[in-house]
Amino acid sequence: MANKTVKVLARITARPDKIEELRSLLLDLVKETRKEKGCISYQLLHGKADPGDFTFVEEWENDSVIDTHFTTAHVQDAFSKAVSLLAKEPDIRRYDVIE
Repeated sequence: MANKTVKVLARITARPDKIEELRSLLLDLVKETRKEKGCISYQLLHGKADPGDFTFVEEWENDSVIDTHFTTAHVQDAFSKAVSLLAKEPDIRRYDVIE
């Protein structure tokens, strides 16, 4: 039987000269997000082949708590600070587990 939680993969690409600054910002985001109600798992991965590649692997109780996550002060703050650090728009995708 499939798990009813929602998985999220969010790929973030840093500008080459802003990798460490973005890394620090994302690590702060991890600390705050893990405290949120409905957050089951929130991991930040760093690409081995591309140092500008960061990927969040997340698990949430449902879509509603993810929607709330995006309205929190720490996420809004991170989004505003990240604008000048990103090489391109983040690619954020939600998934249902089917098996």
